[in-house]
Amino acid sequence: MLLSLFGLITILASCSRGTNAQPKEFDQVTSQIKTAPPAPPEAAPSDNAPLPHIDAKRAFQYTRDVTAFGERYMGNENHKKLERYIYDHLKGDQVEDDAFTADTVEGKFPVRNIIAKFPGTKDGIIVIMGHYDTNYWLRNTGYVGANDGGSSTAILLEFANQLRGAKSGDGSGKKRDGYSVWLVWTDGEEAVRTWSETDSLYGTRHLADKWEKDGTLKKIKALIVMDMIGDADLDIQRDTTGAPWLLDLIYSAAERLGYQSHFYALQGPIDDDHLPFVKRGVPSADVIDLDYGYNNVFHHTPQDTMDKLSPKSLEIVGDTTLETVHMLDQR
Repeated sequence: MLLSLFGLITILASCSRGTNAQPKEFDQVTSQIKTAPPAPPEAAPSDNAPLPHIDAKRAFQYTRDVTAFGERYMGNENHKKLERYIYDHLKGDQVEDDAFTADTVEGKFPVRNIIAKFPGTKDGIIVIMGHYDTNYWLRNTGYVGANDGGSSTAILLEFANQLRGAKSGDGSGKKRDGYSVWLVWTDGEEAVRTWSETDSLYGTRHLADKWEKDGTLKKIKALIVMDMIGDADLDIQRDTTGAPWLLDLIYSAAERLGYQSHFYALQGPIDDDHLPFVKRGVPSADVIDLDYGYNNVFHHTPQDTMDKLSPKSLEIVGDTTLETVHMLDQR
């Protein structure tokens, strides 16, 4: 991952390490992360709308709740408990799932993507997704994935609160003013054994194929992935596999909120849940901090715990993402 903040950083391939300690979200071939800042994005149009603010304390408590379930690999009892926890928080919302059985190198596993839909007045969909599973190969090690899996699950629950409240001032079922927003808790993001094109991203590979066949992909205006966004020392990388215009829009949203110093000091290709959609031409962006502890030391270890996280980081990412949604609505 991010082994240094100086010059060119050589990193190993791909957020999931396998049993051979391979890293996850960077490309399987050796790649480089550059510390040079990206070119400044085009200036965003003036907008007098109030800036969004999530309830960061609530989001942090969600993260704590999710982490308290312990290891949450596909099919285990804690994973099922977390599914019920997510569904309980979505009561009254429009919810569906994408459930199937994945055939993996370690056998068959049940996989379930959970989708909450918040209809809008405009024709088109903004998708925000984040995984809720932890690594099968880290079972029985004490690994709880507070940042990797916990923070992404939690921020989507908080987005649901915000979108639910934004549909109308009186709590009725009125559509939000803008595109429909779909929140997707993805499953099977982590490798079962060792990260590869076939051993990773089980949930999103299935969902991208399904949405391609039923025509949903053509309706998606933007897709944004949340992953490892709770690190107290927040540093969101610019993923060069994403759509440049969408990455620029996210940076502009961060600028509006005064959070730009937490974005894009580093850049490089990242292999994550957005990739099956990128390959199908969907404008996508990965919001991820892969500099988790010195030399990424906490990533995929039992040290990925709540004491490394901060409500402020959830606030920065949450507010920036909701402002990005607002800016997409204005396009």
